[in-house]
Amino acid sequence: MMHPWLHFKTITHHKLLVMKYCFQVGLYRQGLLHDLSKYAPVEFLVGCRYYQGTSSPNNAERAQTGVSMSWLHHKGRNKHHFEYWVDYVIGDEHIINGAKMPRKYVAEMVLDRISASRNYLGDAYTDQEPLKYFLKSRDELWFIHPQTKKELEALLRILNDHGEKKLLHYLKYRYLREKQHE
Repeated sequence: MMHPWLHFKTITHHKLLVMKYCFQVGLYRQGLLHDLSKYAPVEFLVGCRYYQGTSSPNNAERAQTGVSMSWLHHKGRNKHHFEYWVDYVIGDEHIINGAKMPRKYVAEMVLDRISASRNYLGDAYTDQEPLKYFLKSRDELWFIHPQTKKELEALLRILNDHGEKKLLHYLKYRYLREKQHE
């Protein structure tokens, strides 16, 4: 059964949450452009068809067909997903590996995870949920750059241990201002 209105409301609510957080830490452009690909037919129609309201429709598509074409489209167009940064690495022991993500995209990834957790968990959301979700798969994430994985976990631990307000303050006044290679 198709659920276009419910899916539209879900992805728009998520986008607006991420935009609000991005604006709070000074990532205005990223906030405006976040997840626009979800409105493209290749992603939107899958979301309508596999809509559940409590988890990503991409997982349902993957379970039914063996692959999520929506996810492949999405992660290839959105730099806040570490999967976007998978590439061949010359001189490395792996054929493919994760490249280090610029900090502004790591920050957006954390804000995306908070917003997704809030969106799917509703009133059951706590600041511990994004870290719990990350820790479930941390050891299997071989294709994320080690530094990016370290930064992601550190930021999620700030959220877990000190709350959202402290994390947003840290992102705005320290993390995004530290010297980095972009």
